[in-house]
Amino acid sequence: MTDGMAEDSVDDINTIDDVNTIDDVNTIDDVNTIDDDGDDDGDYDDEDDEGNNASGGTPLAVVSYLVNSIASDSEAVVINTEERSGSVRFKIHVAPEDMGRVIGRRGRVAQAIRTVVAAAGARDGVQTSVDIVDD
Repeated sequence: MTDGMAEDSVDDINTIDDVNTIDDVNTIDDVNTIDDDGDDDGDYDDEDDEGNNASGGTPLAVVSYLVNSIASDSEAVVINTEERSGSVRFKIHVAPEDMGRVIGRRGRVAQAIRTVVAAAGARDGVQTSVDIVDD
């Protein structure tokens, strides 16, 4: 009786004909396909983004983060930028009570800020200079 039951269940198994075929898969009309046909129809082209980069973007973010972290009155921190061909100058204005903190003993904190900002500028291919302005 067990053998007869096994034969009946074998006949009930789905065959290979019941499996979805390749025709059921979405083809070229799929929204996730990449349109790389060369025309300018809103596709993102990363070849032309040299003009879109703000020169000194990374060094500005670094100097802003460092000075705002060091200063006790971070709302009084103002950083002016002057861009010239291949270089950026940052002029830092802080509250008078924060000047000592930003400059540090013998200018060590100021020199450390200049070094880190110069490294960030080198990453972007920009020369940087940092000036701490006394108001």
